[in-house]
Amino acid sequence: MQRCSWIIEDETYIAYHDREWAVPVHSDNKLFEMLILEGAQAGLSWLTVLKRRESYREAYEGFDPEKIAQWNQAKIEMLLQDPGIIRNRLKVEAARTNARAFLKVVEEFGSFNTFIWSFVNGKPIQNSWNTIKEIPATTPESDTMSKELKKRGFKFVGPTICYAFMQAVGMVNDHTVDCFRYKSLPQELR
Repeated sequence: MQRCSWIIEDETYIAYHDREWAVPVHSDNKLFEMLILEGAQAGLSWLTVLKRRESYREAYEGFDPEKIAQWNQAKIEMLLQDPGIIRNRLKVEAARTNARAFLKVVEEFGSFNTFIWSFVNGKPIQNSWNTIKEIPATTPESDTMSKELKKRGFKFVGPTICYAFMQAVGMVNDHTVDCFRYKSLPQELR
């Protein structure tokens, strides 16, 4: 079975690639989770974050934005002692900041899903890359998303992080054409 060439021989990574990456997500809670995890990944490998995802889910109260928005400084200090997550003060504090901004977006648009999917007109972009070298780090859509999120107070949402988020939540299908998921994914979406 042919997979995208960026996949390394790791069960967690393979399962993520095969079952999640580029599959469209429309659940506000899952979109929030992925936005926070993509921000946590900044400067690190995605595998580093994936291996801590269950610890994050526990420490971040199931990625409930209402609960995270209420974190006080004592909670943040406690999280900075948790070896199950990436203990970077700016990233942990950004989760609280982003939860507050997320809730404002939900209030304005009715759902984060409605807001975030508007950057791709509500449907996934289907690319046709032959190699991973062709896949861009950013696109005009991720640039626009980044600017809009930053304007609304979000942190750790640069254009590269936004594009990785778009790939992760299926706003764009960047499986290479030789990957078995490239052809099977559009069928799953019908």
